[in-house]
Amino acid sequence: MSRSPKFTPQARVANPGAQILAKLQQGLAHQQQGQWAQARTLYEQVLKLKPGNVDALKLLGVVELKAGHLQRAAELTRKAIAIEPGNAGIHYNLGVVLAALGQDEAAAGSYLQAAVLKPDFADAHYFAANTLGGLNRHEAAITSYDRALALRPDHAAAWTRRGNTLAALGQHEAALASYQHAIEAKADFADAWNNRGNVLRDLGRHAEALASYERAVLLQPDHAEAHDNRGLVLHELGRYAEALESHERALLLKPDHAQSHFNRGNAFSAMAQYPAAIASYDCAIALQPGFAQAHFNRGHTLHAMKQYPAAADSYAQAIALRPGDAAAYYNRGITLGAMKSYAEAVASYDQALALQPDHAAAYNNRGAALRDLQQYQAALDSYERAIALKPDYADAYNNRGVVLSDLGRYPEAHASYERACALQPDDAEAHWNLALGELQMGNFERGWQAYEWRWKREALAPGLLRSFPQPLWLGAGSLEGKTILLHAEQGLGDTLQFSRYARLVAGRGARVILEVQAPLLRLLTGLEGVAQVLARGSELPPFDCHCPLLSLPLAVKTTLATMPPPLVITNNPGSMAGWAARLGPRTGPRIGLVWSGNAGHNNDIRRSIALADLLRHLPSGPQYVSLQKEVRAADRATLQAHPDILHVGDDLGDFTDTAALCELMDGIVSVDTSVAHLAGTLGRKLWLLLPFNPDWRWMLERSDSPWYPGAVLCRQPAIGDWDSVLDRLGQQIGSIQA
Repeated sequence: MSRSPKFTPQARVANPGAQILAKLQQGLAHQQQGQWAQARTLYEQVLKLKPGNVDALKLLGVVELKAGHLQRAAELTRKAIAIEPGNAGIHYNLGVVLAALGQDEAAAGSYLQAAVLKPDFADAHYFAANTLGGLNRHEAAITSYDRALALRPDHAAAWTRRGNTLAALGQHEAALASYQHAIEAKADFADAWNNRGNVLRDLGRHAEALASYERAVLLQPDHAEAHDNRGLVLHELGRYAEALESHERALLLKPDHAQSHFNRGNAFSAMAQYPAAIASYDCAIALQPGFAQAHFNRGHTLHAMKQYPAAADSYAQAIALRPGDAAAYYNRGITLGAMKSYAEAVASYDQALALQPDHAAAYNNRGAALRDLQQYQAALDSYERAIALKPDYADAYNNRGVVLSDLGRYPEAHASYERACALQPDDAEAHWNLALGELQMGNFERGWQAYEWRWKREALAPGLLRSFPQPLWLGAGSLEGKTILLHAEQGLGDTLQFSRYARLVAGRGARVILEVQAPLLRLLTGLEGVAQVLARGSELPPFDCHCPLLSLPLAVKTTLATMPPPLVITNNPGSMAGWAARLGPRTGPRIGLVWSGNAGHNNDIRRSIALADLLRHLPSGPQYVSLQKEVRAADRATLQAHPDILHVGDDLGDFTDTAALCELMDGIVSVDTSVAHLAGTLGRKLWLLLPFNPDWRWMLERSDSPWYPGAVLCRQPAIGDWDSVLDRLGQQIGSIQA
């Protein structure tokens, strides 16, 4: 803790006369007892008797300073200097007054003048150094500290301030040596221990920094700054609960300290206690409305809470306070992307890049937003720029591979994924994409192996990765006489597609338990080779080993030649009869329609179609039946405008209903959804509408599917070209006879 400047109040006796001398002595006595009003009266009386009395001017200046009359104090002190310019003490006093006025440059000049006039005036050197340091004139400050310390080697505060200045210059080891001198001069000097901790923390020597802070708070338990700093180093050590405790202690000592509220917010956020973090940031901002970093971190926490509009607003506040902050624009771009405001996200990334042109991550994320805008070439250009700036940027290579796949440039995409994997061998997302590419191109042996990387993906949906004490079976070892649990892991369509492997597993001598999503339970109960079908979440019976459904192709080493046929599902006669009655008399071929999938799917923008766009291409004559269970607002309006389309989706219960309806159709038109898998499984006529870059299971170029022999794959010839696909579809439907 630094000392406050002390004044030199003693008056010189210049024989101004007995009356003046007496008043000066009386005023000085009152001043030394803190009786400032009485002292002021006496000094003013002296100045009436002798307006140019230096002692009265000097001492009255000190009194006015103590009273907070800073301009008056400066005026009196300057008058004293004009009369006696060689008096070091008066120059020193003027420095104190100017510093109180915030005129640091002038204050430094006064302190330095005092030191020139009186080279052995240690306090003049010391306060000159302090003021110069505040002006970032660090080299000059060091010189003044050194002069003060040459006069007073045991000046602990000077050693500490000197250490602070050296730290500001980046001379950390020299700063540590200076703090050590301070501690040797005054072992119980808490400020020196605290500031020493700051430098050790900057050097990454966290354990030593922690010890230094703990010494500071032991010596001075009410040292709020040391408690707060202790919390910072504990945070960096990952000891968040202890960090929080330190910040709380600092706030008990200093409740109005905005930085401590901010630091406490960071601790809460690191502990995922997000509402408490927001409350702390709000306290910091209330105390210091211009606290840009608090707005920034508040935005980061709100993003973690998925409160994206509020997060975007917080980042906007940070930007308003700190317009040159590229990180705030960058983070705001991420949040806008999460809000699906992709054009605004691109604009925010562009602003970040205008401020920081070498921001590779901004180019990478900008590419992702451009891809979501279906601006594929622009996205590719953005990824290329990210890689040019950071040649070892594995994530950018992975994303580049994705957009190259979108563009149908599959060999280049494959090479990009491989480069990502080489740069970052544990990059699960890149391995996953590489697996999808291998499977898409029919390279099943490599593809099934790489597909196991799905369990390590950050984007893995909660609950998919199961943990059982029983071992995972991936094909090794006999299953004879054992009970195996086969469990669904992804979507309903995946379960329909891969439950076919239950027969193969049963053929190896296993008793098979199949766990599926609840909407499929009735439909799949009674499957050949399955001893028991359970709904996910049910209590599991005893079993010896387990396997996720989509790992079964790896376990049995599936190739194109050995792909098992679809499930054999027997429709419920009661459901069939009920839906046949609902459909009424046949008036023509019956065509089931499914035009969109899950709106939350990450590929929805490419695979779903608006109902109005589909209907424009369908011929009149057939009876169209909407099998769509979830209908978006725009599509519902289209249905209302087309009463000739029978919409039954609102009345569908589980997949037993959907299967019965599919059985009653002469053909089914579907985008890539679970209904397409159901229609394919049932062997119904299926027109599967696929985007230019389809899901891996539909492979490339071919118009048929080895998974569903009766399906016709209707592929976009170019990105986004549904018109060509739907024109051909309309022609084929028109040729159907009831």
